[in-house]
This record gives sequence, structure tokens and C-alpha cells, in this order.
Amino acid sequence: MKRKLLSVLLAACMTVGLAACGNKAAQTPAPEAGTTPSTAEGAETATATGSSAPEWGAYDQLISDIRSTADFAARVDMMHQAEDMLMDTWSVIPIYYYNDLYMQKADVKNIYGTVFGMKYFMYSTKGDSKTLKINLASEPDYLDPALNSSVDGGTLAVNTFAGLYTYDNKGKLIPDIAMGMPEVSEDGSTYKVTLRESKWSNGDPLTAQDFVYSWNRVINPETAADYAYLFDVIARNDDGTLAIETPDDYTMVIKLIGPCPYFNDLMAFATFYPVHHASVEAVNPDGSDPGKWAQEAGFISNGAYTLKSWNHEESMVYVKNPNYHNAANVTMDELQFMLSADDTAIYAAYNSGDLDYIDTVPTDEVASLNGKNPEFGILDNLGTYYIGFNVNDPIFAGKTVEQAAKMRKAMCLLIDREFIVENIGQCGQIPADSFVPAGMADGNGGIFKQADTSYYDATATGAGMIAEAVKLLEEAGYTMTDNGDGSYSIDPGINIIYLTNNGTGHMKIAEAIQQDLAIAGINIEIKSEEWNVFLENRKAGNFTLAREGWLADYNDPINMLV
Repeated sequence: MKRKLLSVLLAACMTVGLAACGNKAAQTPAPEAGTTPSTAEGAETATATGSSAPEWGAYDQLISDIRSTADFAARVDMMHQAEDMLMDTWSVIPIYYYNDLYMQKADVKNIYGTVFGMKYFMYSTKGDSKTLKINLASEPDYLDPALNSSVDGGTLAVNTFAGLYTYDNKGKLIPDIAMGMPEVSEDGSTYKVTLRESKWSNGDPLTAQDFVYSWNRVINPETAADYAYLFDVIARNDDGTLAIETPDDYTMVIKLIGPCPYFNDLMAFATFYPVHHASVEAVNPDGSDPGKWAQEAGFISNGAYTLKSWNHEESMVYVKNPNYHNAANVTMDELQFMLSADDTAIYAAYNSGDLDYIDTVPTDEVASLNGKNPEFGILDNLGTYYIGFNVNDPIFAGKTVEQAAKMRKAMCLLIDREFIVENIGQCGQIPADSFVPAGMADGNGGIFKQADTSYYDATATGAGMIAEAVKLLEEAGYTMTDNGDGSYSIDPGINIIYLTNNGTGHMKIAEAIQQDLAIAGINIEIKSEEWNVFLENRKAGNFTLAREGWLADYNDPINMLV
């Protein structure tokens, strides 16, 4: 199933209310050690202002403390507390933990992916051919690595740009533009990175100053980058710029606010890639259109490929960049992308030989392919498919914070996750009982999610929990009438528009949730939109309940909690 999902938690932050995203400062003190503010406590603050939305001040402060502490054992406990606080709001409803299906022609070799959803095509082979035909998704939202926030856009970025670090085919972090791994100060707050001599695709030298410019561009409010908050781990100069020194053209000395166990991984993330200063400024001198420089083919990059042609909404052609520092090892000369989100059309193109690699198939075809067709494969991912509420939506009007949370929890318990993974996902997805996914590291040498890190029994949710859901809805102020057939009527009625993007898997999940909530008399209307329209509406808060998902950008729980 299609997962163009890198930005979704950010969208939730803007519309669900996670004020820890972006640069919003915490307004209240951190909770005392070992305590978690309850929704009832939050209700007093919110009700006083006439809002049923959670009060996020204590959560914001806790996130700030997590980022600044040097005690990594205490940090793990604090992150568990943060997840407790988040789940106590029931604003995010986990469905399952991701994996990633794909189909690849038998003669295609050496494509690899990471648990973060990125695919690397530059070292692939296809018999005697030097051209690879691919579908990842429909029209990309952005090709500017500072502005992209989707998995498909991230994959295009890792094949077009080169950062300080990257991943090999074993998922190991390795140097790219950097000469080696960074030198880290004893207190973990200073990183020194030495760059190799390399060039932009037009032959200009690539220097440390290009990285400093690019990183500061991301945090500039005019750029409006979704991922600007990732740079909050870097200290600031008095003028607000990032505390990075460049003693020469090929050395960066980066000062952090404190030890950061995942900073090396951040430097491999696409938002930390360099962009060509002159190209950006030439077409956007007033800062009004920061992504304009990469909206058509021919823009300057520094990775394995450059974009040769772009027939919008239809196709893209990338060609090998001879100025890439590792060009001698790039085996595939040309990447041809079909731009489409139509599962049926994509699968037909693959079967007819017009595509060599796809990462979606119609849901109805999965059972006949999984374990039976050698061209069908599944990659491990690190992320969570979930649904998110706009906690400011009118359906919560007149409720206390606690009552609104109980409404959302009731809906969470009614969703039959086992049905979804067995009949729709069909690829061994694990029903989710927490927001932070299974297998994620804890930043202190262990795995974050343990056997007791669950917020409900994900294998038992659905009709079997109707009694508990009814009780929660009654406590939220609704009258529930038993219809005598296992279903209930609810008064006053709850009518929700469920927003999703196109794709057979997303639609079938929406329909399953629609049927599950109908048992309690809750009416769901499904609204499906094209990807870019869906992204913008979700970011703008134009929804009540939306299909969401978060594929990790780096292997640390804070990734999921900010």
C-alpha cells in the first residue's frame, strides 16, 4: 500500500495540537519526576478558555528537557512519560506498524532500501540495460530537500543530492560528502566534520559554506520548512544563525545544545542536504517562493543523478551526474519515473513490462503475490500507520478535555486492527498498541518498546470492546441505546468526515474504520483527495479525522514525539 507519509506527524502537530513541533516554546514547568499530567488536570486549563483541546505546555517542556539532558538513562524514562502524555489525549490512534511491499523484475538487482523508507537506485543493475523504469508515487510535492516532507520526495532526494552521510545496502551509516565519521568532543556537544573535495553538477566546488548556508536556510522562517525543528539540537549564535564554524572550506565544527544520540543520523537526513546557493537566490531574490529553483528540470544538485526532464503529472527522467564524487561506482545511467498513484494502472504497467520497480499493488492482488511470486518483496520499516484527530474540531465543542479524550479513546477501541492487517495489509504488519513503533532504539543502547509498553490490546480491539467504548461515550455525555443486535445508537449523533488520499489500501482501511465505528452509531463519511491536495488540507487543519502515518527519519523515539 502506498505510503507517501513522511510529513504526517508534522501535519498532526499543526492541526492536532502538538505544540512541541516547530519553534513553539513551552509555557508551563515540566511535571515532577514520575508524574504525568492527566486529561482531568488539563481540563481545568482548557475549560477555562472554552476549549476541549489538550493543554500542551507540560508536554512541550518535557520534550525540551529530553532534548537537553545529558543523562541518557533518564532520557529514556522521560520519553516513555512523553508517550504516556501523548496517548492520554488519544489524539493519535495507532493502527499498525509499517513494512513496505514492492515488486521488482527478476533481472533487476542491487536496489536497496532503509527502514526509513528511502530507496537507492544508483548501484542497481538490469542485465545489459542502463535504464531503470520506476514508479514511486504521483507528482512530487517538492524536490527541494529543505521543503520535502514525503517518503517519495525523500527517495528522489537521496538519489539526486548527497549529504554528509548516507546509508549502505546493510542499513549502516557511512560517510558521503564527509571524509569519515565526525570527531565528537568528550562532552558530546561539539562535532567536527571533514569534507571531501567534491563538485556540484555544474562543476562549481562544494564547500562547508554550502552546508552552513543550506542549514540556515532551513531554519529561516521565510523558507517555511516543515522540518526546521530538527535543527533545534544545534546551538544558536547571537544573531539566531546556527553555531557552526568553518575554519576552512572543508571543515565544519558544529556546536550542539547538548549531547544528541542521533545527530549522526540527522546529518544523513535529506533536510540536511546542501542546495546550490546561487541557484536558489537567483529565482527567489525576495524569499517569496523558496522552492521555485527546483520546480522544473535542470536544477543543480550534487548527488548521483540530475533531473533531465519533467513532464508534470506524467513522468520524470533522471540521468547520471558525472560530477558526483562517487560517479565511478554508479551503475545505472538513467532513471525513468512514471508519476501515478493509481494502483491498478501501476500494476498493469509493471505486468506489461513498462515498469521495472513499483512499491504499491492493488490490495486485492496482495494475497496472490505474497509468498507466491518471487518478484514480490517486503522491506522492514520503522514507523506507524495511524489516524489523527483535529482536536479543535467542532465535534468536541462543549466537552471538557477529559470528555473529548474519552470520545477519541472509544473510537480507538472500536477499530479492528487484526482485520485490517490480515485482510487489507496482508503483508505481516503488526497491529499497533503504541505510537512509537516496535523495534525503535531508545538512544541508550536498548529497544524503546518493551512488552509492557502498550496502551490497549491491539489484537482484541473491535466489536469485542463495544461495552468499554459505550461506557466511555456515556462518560463523555452521550446517550447510548442498545439496538439488540450488538450495535448501538448514539444521541446526539456524531458525524465525522474521514480524510484520506487516493489508493486502494487507504480506502479499504477507511471503509473498515467506517464499519467499526458504525457499531456505536458513529457515522463516518470518507473523503478521498489527490496527494498534494490532501497534504495541504491536512496541514491547514481542514479535517476532523485523517489518515496519517509516520515513517521514522532517524532511529530514536524523540522522532515520533516532537
